[in-house]
Amino acid sequence: MEASASGAAQGADEEARRRLNAYSYLSAPERLEHIAIMRVFCGTLLADLAVPDIMAKLRQGGGVAAGLDADTLAVRLERLVQWGNLLRSSHTVKASTISEYQRSRSRYQLSKLGERIQRDADGVLAEADAAREVSNELLALVERGLRELADLVTTPGGIEPQDGLERISTLFVQFTEFADSIRDFYAYLGQVLSRYDLDSTEYQGFKELLLDYVEAITEDVAFRAPRISAALDTLWLHIPALLDRLNAHAQGLTGLSAQGESSVEVRVQRSRGREVADWEGLRGWFSDTDGQGSQVDQLRDATLRALQSLLANAKRMLRSATGEMSRRKDLLLLARWFDEAAPQDAHDIAVAAFGLYGARHLGIPPATDEVVPAYTSWWTGPVVEVPVALRERGSRAQRGRTSAVEDHSAQKQLLREAAGQRAAARAAAADELRSASGRFAEVRLTSAALGLVLELLATALGNAQLRRGSGRDGEGTADFDVDSARSEDAELGIWLTVRRTEGIQTVLHSADGDLLLDDLELEIGRISVSDGGAGKASVS
Repeated sequence: MEASASGAAQGADEEARRRLNAYSYLSAPERLEHIAIMRVFCGTLLADLAVPDIMAKLRQGGGVAAGLDADTLAVRLERLVQWGNLLRSSHTVKASTISEYQRSRSRYQLSKLGERIQRDADGVLAEADAAREVSNELLALVERGLRELADLVTTPGGIEPQDGLERISTLFVQFTEFADSIRDFYAYLGQVLSRYDLDSTEYQGFKELLLDYVEAITEDVAFRAPRISAALDTLWLHIPALLDRLNAHAQGLTGLSAQGESSVEVRVQRSRGREVADWEGLRGWFSDTDGQGSQVDQLRDATLRALQSLLANAKRMLRSATGEMSRRKDLLLLARWFDEAAPQDAHDIAVAAFGLYGARHLGIPPATDEVVPAYTSWWTGPVVEVPVALRERGSRAQRGRTSAVEDHSAQKQLLREAAGQRAAARAAAADELRSASGRFAEVRLTSAALGLVLELLATALGNAQLRRGSGRDGEGTADFDVDSARSEDAELGIWLTVRRTEGIQTVLHSADGDLLLDDLELEIGRISVSDGGAGKASVS
């Protein structure tokens, strides 16, 4: 008995391993090519295809598998056969030539398991991230169908077998679609509410989704679940007799397999609603029959958890107003920068983001007469004497009281006084020049006044506009005339204008000597507030 049970368990494990191998093509490196090949087979019914036929369909559809040659395609097909997605066809080959026979002898057809897996894979690829609407209207049809079926079964004479088959098939199709839509919608809802980076717009949309759509679903289920449970309780005692009557009327594949003479057992998957287990699953969805809770209870708990997640996101958004916000978006942005950056740029980003600078090794240089190559190891290099302070305390800082900061207030005061004296001397020189304007030939200027005149004159001549003159001989030699040039010192309030005038000599007498200006005329005055030209005086 134990050996038999062990063999049965081993056989079940082997069967499970065989079925799971059929998913291998979805994770293989050439998975896109495998999927394209499987889609070619899924687009046909009861058709076996050879390599040329598959190549033509792949090229017609385009994509990554359109460029496969015959040898590569044959390898892909053999791998799919090994995994159990395809089967070798037993189709008899009729060929007129040897080359045609070689091309057509290997034909393949789709297995049931391979078709089921590819159909599910296409559904996942097409609608994995979409929010599926709940077919809530089907729940009302399920309730009405159960009540009508219960009334017909409990009447004298019972229900007609064909009518019963139609009603049960319709009932279970509606219930299966409703249950699948509920499961898909709550899976999507859980995926969304697990995020902690919702902004205000996304939060507002999901809040309306929960408070309006989910509330309508749970209210409808809570309203109809007791009625469906009552109809099932009324119908439950009549289910075995009803199924026996339906099986006697239409046995389907079960009857065909029983009539066969072959000793090979044919496994048949009955239509939904034709076995007691299907009715037990339907009843367990709305009622707690095994003490583990019904699906209605799980739906209520899932809605409560969704609302709790919504409140958690609301608290996070409120904390973000005070600065306590999640940095998930910032960290994801930083991670993308690291992924796209060059190695050197990545090091710079890490330093800027985290302050993680490179390691810095501090050492003591050896004596100046010792030349140590850079490749010399610390283990074999010459010994360097380490100061006692650094060896004992790990610091070069001197111990003891820190000396007071030197007071430079006296020097600053002397500098301020010297600057004030220079400013006063320049102001006095400006006043002297303004008072002596128009009579420079009669006064004797101080050294400061003469220096200020030379400073203003140099600035004016530097700003002068020169024009080519005719020359004294009238032949246009390289002689230049000076147009009116001006300079000024706004701080001292003085301006100077110089002009070129033939035959004019301007003489400035000073303690340092006399300054003679040939063919130049000076004008000096005070800068006014309005136009800066008041008090002009002509000097000759």
